[in-house]
Order: sequence, then C-alpha cells, then structure tokens
Amino acid sequence: MSDPCKVLMVFPLFNAGSFWNYMEACDLAGARYPAAPLGLVTVAALLPAHWEIRLVNRNTEQLEDADFDWADLVMTGGMLPQRNDALRLVERCRAAGKPVVVGGPDVTSSPDLYARADFQVLGEAEEIMGDFIATWRAGIRHGVFTAAMGKTDVTKSPLPRFDLLKLDQYLHVGVQFSRGCPFSCEFCDIIELYGRVPRTKTNEQVLAELDALYALGYRGHVDFVDDNLIGNKKALRKFLPGLKRWQEERNFPFEFSTEASINLADDADLLRDLAGTNFFAVFIGIESPDTDTLVMTQKKQNTRRSLRQSIETIHRAGIFVNAGFIVGFDSEKGSIAAGMIDCIEDTSIPVCMVGLLYALPTTQLTRRLRAEGRLFADDGQPQSGDQCTAGLNFETARPRRDVLDDYRRVLAAIYDPVAYFGRVRRLGRMLRRTRGHRMVRGDLRSFMRLLLRIHRAGPGTAGPFWRMLLDCALHNPRALPYVVMTSALYLHLGPFSRQVIGEIDREITDVDAGRRQVHPPAAEAVLVTA
Repeated sequence: MSDPCKVLMVFPLFNAGSFWNYMEACDLAGARYPAAPLGLVTVAALLPAHWEIRLVNRNTEQLEDADFDWADLVMTGGMLPQRNDALRLVERCRAAGKPVVVGGPDVTSSPDLYARADFQVLGEAEEIMGDFIATWRAGIRHGVFTAAMGKTDVTKSPLPRFDLLKLDQYLHVGVQFSRGCPFSCEFCDIIELYGRVPRTKTNEQVLAELDALYALGYRGHVDFVDDNLIGNKKALRKFLPGLKRWQEERNFPFEFSTEASINLADDADLLRDLAGTNFFAVFIGIESPDTDTLVMTQKKQNTRRSLRQSIETIHRAGIFVNAGFIVGFDSEKGSIAAGMIDCIEDTSIPVCMVGLLYALPTTQLTRRLRAEGRLFADDGQPQSGDQCTAGLNFETARPRRDVLDDYRRVLAAIYDPVAYFGRVRRLGRMLRRTRGHRMVRGDLRSFMRLLLRIHRAGPGTAGPFWRMLLDCALHNPRALPYVVMTSALYLHLGPFSRQVIGEIDREITDVDAGRRQVHPPAAEAVLVTA
C-alpha cells in the first residue's frame, strides 16, 4: 500500500473514415459510440487494487489537460485504425512529462512505430502485467514486456473493470469466452496474435462478467468478442446450458452477438442452442465466392458448400448474418464484381463489410508478399481509414485499376437502397426467432427517430424501407426489431459507401493519369529479390 499510483487510461480515436464508425445508428439510440473498450478495462483489473484509475474514451469524451495533470502514468493502445491517435497520445504524454504504456494489437504487430513510448506491452497482458508492475515499483521508467504468442492462460484473466465504463455511452458492451481460431487464413493476423488453439475461460468466469454487468444495471446487447466463438465447440457446448439458465433466471436481460466461421451452419444442435440462449447476430468472414481464392488463402472451411444454403440455415435458426468480403486477391481471374454481387444478393445478407485486401503485419500474406518484392514499405504515415479506403498496400497481381473498379461496382450495387432493403426484406421473411425482442429504455424513441431520418438517408431510400417494413409486419412480425436494427445501420452504410466510392473514383482517376503515388517496396523485399 506504500506505492499509490494514478493511472490515466486513454482509448484512442478510431479513424473517422471507417466502416465500423456507425455514428448515425449510435445517435438514434442516444449512444456515443458502438462498442466499449473491453481490453482497457481488462488491463485495469490487472493493476493493484489500491491504484487509482481514470478511463477516458476519446471516441466519446474529451481528454483534458487536467487529466494529464492528475495522472502519474498513462496507458493507451489499440488497433491499426487507432494508430494515428495513439501516436499523437504518445507525443502528448512526452510533452506533458508523463510516462506512457502502449499495448494492444497494433503495437504488438508494429512495435518500431511506437519506439517513443516509455513502455510497450506486446501480446496478451494477463501474464506479463506483473512484470511491468514490478518494474514500475522498482523506479524503472522504460521497458518492453512480451508475452508468448497464444500461450496465455485465459482462466487467469480477471473480471474486467466494467465499473469504469459509462455504460449508457455505448450500443453494446463486450465479454470474451475464448481467444484464438483453429483455421489458418493467409491474410488474418488473429492466428498470429492469439494462436490456432482456442483457449477458453471457465463458465464461472464468463457468468461472473455477466453478473457484473447486470448488477451495474446494464440491459440489452452484449457482444461476445471471440475471434471464433465455435473454435472450441466442445467447450462451447458445455458453456451454453449454464448461460441459458442464467438468462432464464433473469428473464433474458441480454441479447448476444458474436463472430464465427461458416461451418456453424453444419451443426443444427449448436445453432439451436445459440438461438435458445438469445444469440441474434453473427459476423462471418465469407471473403469471396470464388473457390480458387478460398483455397489459395487457406480458407478452405468456406469451400465444398453452398454459401446460400449455409447462410439461409443460420437465418432460419433465428440468427442473422453480417459478413466480410475482400477484393484484391492474387487468384482473381478477370472481373469478380458480378460474382460477388450475386453472392451477396443470393445469401440475403444486408450488412456486408466489403474491403480491399490489406496485408497486415505478421501475417502469412505479408511474409509472402515481402518475399516476392511486392509489399509496400510501411513508413508509419497516418492511416486514412480502414481497409475500405486504405487497402492494397502491395502491388496487385492484376491491374490495380481493375481491382479498384470492381470494388466500387460492388459497393455501388449492394448499397443501392433498393438492393439493400430488398435483402433486409428477404431476411425478415427467413428469420425465425424463438424469442421476441425485449424492449429496453430508448427503443421506442430510436424507432421514431429512424422513421424521421430514413427520409434523409439519400434519394430512393424511404420507399424501399417502408415496403420492407410492411412486408415484415405482415409475414414475420417477430423479426421486426431485427430488420429495424439493420435499417438503422443503413443511415451510416448508405452515405459511407458513397463516400468510399468517391475516394475510389479519385484514385482511379489518378491511376489513369499516371499520378498514383508509387510506394517503394519494403527493404527486406529488395534483399530477397536481389
């Protein structure tokens, strides 16, 4: 108790030009940001109990000079789309004379870019924060602490400090059951950061996290942030009955979403159990409808199946799918726009995160492109957005202009309001919810705001929206809350897609005029190919 410390935890800004910044949907619900910073409140729980902690989320509130004046130590860090602000925070800490600790996926993948931070925590924090605390107590004010990749025992992960969050600022709050994914997709950094053997918390740990949220008065959407919830099916099957009992005893206060691989559709019993526990949405990486591309990128779990039938199976179980697609793979033979548009329409997935391929640090893709001399140097320059606008950080196998043109064609087609709300309408017909949506505070107000704002979402939007809503009310009224959710997201996705198309059009113009900035290859590639 002789070493009190005041810790200022700062969650950096996400770049504004991001698919995930659906601020219009947040505003409808009276929230300030989609998701709460689960990583930071977990790290907070690893610090000595008598240390004082103040959390500032730069996406929801202002960071004041008085916060720095109060602090003895600053902790920050995050993902690639937060890099710009994280680096600014490091410089602000140096100017204020405050030691700063940086952790999270981006510094773990690109530690050299954060060399000016006093401390770096690389990898999972649970088993190395003790080393940092001992170093701090010893009066040492610099150091790098590295966890063995994918080896952390998550049963030692503490109950996150949810009490540090202003829960009413968020659309949803996260919890975690497992880390890691059993697959080996070439472009994915999850297996590099967290390993291919999914590790799970105990049932008691996760239920204690839900107890904590419930005790704080939180109700509504809880996201299981797992890399692949079904990566360890055996552990998940043991967990779900206890989770269902917990929900039943409290009259189902939470609705859950998560991320999983498409082989979820192969397990009818697991689908039924997830729906019965009140899972309502799942994000699935489809990436491409082309089998050759899926094989080349080592995403073989998506092959040998009908994507349409797999997604329809999940929808009919009462869980709707959001999906990821990628343009720019080496295996693409000619234009892929029509095939991707047809796939998205056939599967009736309204919300599709379509991005340009980005070679993330530490991935198999990056190592291959570097060896081939095709990877652009990472000069640490500001990231303009996410993979929607900042992808293709390498020389593409087919003409860059063709890749960009395919990308803009896909975006223009799938986020046309007639197409979008047509998919929502078909989803509303299929979605067989076993439980109705439990109204929480603000739901009715959000719905009324949506009805007013949908008319300002762009030309041709209101008519398709109203036709979809009437169709759902007539044919499957239990699905109404969920088609309303996907409609609210269009307030962001419609304008965002048009913004991205504008940026892509400018890049195509630059390519045609020979003005595209040439990125030198990474230095390692020059050595490999010399």
